[in-house]
Amino acid sequence: MTDSDPRRTYGDHVAVLQARAAEALARGGLDHLVIPSGRAHMQLFDDREYPFAVNPQFKAWVPLTRAPGSWIVVTPGERPKLVYLQPVDYWHVVPEAPSGAWTEHLEVVIVRTADAARSHLPRDPARCAVLGEPGSALGDMVPNNPRPVLDYLDYHRAYKTPYEVAMLRAASQLAVRGHRAAECAFRAGASEFGIHLAYCQAVGQDAAELPYGNIVALDTHGAVLHYTGQQRVAPAPARSFLIDAGASHSGYASDITRSHAADTGSEFQALIDAVDIAQQAMCLQVRAGRDYRQLHLDAHLALAGVLREFGVLRMSAEAAVATGVSSAFFPHGLGHGIGLQVHDVGGFMASDTGGTIDRPDGHPHLRLTRVLEAGMVVTIEPGIYFIDMLLEPLRRCAVADGIDWDRVAAFLPYGGIRIEDDVVCTEDAPVNLTREAFAAA
Repeated sequence: MTDSDPRRTYGDHVAVLQARAAEALARGGLDHLVIPSGRAHMQLFDDREYPFAVNPQFKAWVPLTRAPGSWIVVTPGERPKLVYLQPVDYWHVVPEAPSGAWTEHLEVVIVRTADAARSHLPRDPARCAVLGEPGSALGDMVPNNPRPVLDYLDYHRAYKTPYEVAMLRAASQLAVRGHRAAECAFRAGASEFGIHLAYCQAVGQDAAELPYGNIVALDTHGAVLHYTGQQRVAPAPARSFLIDAGASHSGYASDITRSHAADTGSEFQALIDAVDIAQQAMCLQVRAGRDYRQLHLDAHLALAGVLREFGVLRMSAEAAVATGVSSAFFPHGLGHGIGLQVHDVGGFMASDTGGTIDRPDGHPHLRLTRVLEAGMVVTIEPGIYFIDMLLEPLRRCAVADGIDWDRVAAFLPYGGIRIEDDVVCTEDAPVNLTREAFAAA
């Protein structure tokens, strides 16, 4: 058993969460932390449920993602309590009772009806921080989401425990399995939908279980940042393939993007390789004390350098960044925090009492503005895209002569390139969970 084994690290993880909960409650002047897992939601004018999405605050404590109607109760100085709903039901599969080494660290109470959980929750809701959505209320135990409590918990959720890093590592390993299958399907001529199915089969998760909707984009669809169309017929022949897809493991998410050229000897493949080299250098900058905003600005400079190297830009990389030209080719942020949610909370927080760290001027889509510290896990996902609606205005501007439009036209049919890894910030060199998983595969 190693220090990364979740059987060892889960208990330490719960101890960290208990300490955070005690401080958060003290700041809110409250006695208990009460967290509903959430309730199933019915579709409008129908008797079907939407796929259940568990409360992230709930799954921070327990590796349960399909436990609607359950609750976590945390009282400082006492053992955390899991009130687990295991209904009597012959219409649906009844979930199994919680089991495994992790249950040793909590008091587990099983109830047969949702209402029965109330007797196992604190008596006075006024002394509770209840974290959840309004629909997850139980009688007088209504979510109040006190700001001082949420601010503290959200801010510190950026610092992952060794248990959480182990879960993120496992999620990366699953996703890499899917990425390898997806590339094989692409090279075999599959459609976007077919590639998506190959990915899900390899990962062993359906669309509702994945942490986000797969982006499976052939050719020009790669220029749509969140493309989810999944056409059923493949272009003949396909030129390029961009896949942004993750996997879930015990409530934690991975987020990985890769780009491929159909012709591995083509100039577009060479452009992919150049972005890949730049991206790996960016990943190495995920170090304690580095301002993520500066990493984002440095990424613009590096990508503008790649565009100049390939003749797309005539102007210098510095001029491309200063004039905003680089943003037309790289219109999104460098990345974000990741963990219980793909875009984890607290990315803009100035401190655990609130406040906001603003994005750099001219970069409205960056999702993380904090200074990196050991324990944070972030994505690094630079991209170069050829998007008509962003490039067309540049043709009419003073900067137009700084762009080789013939080179742009040559790359337009390929859509775009994005390469994304999940990276752990440590006290020393960063740990790239994605590259680690690809190397192991």
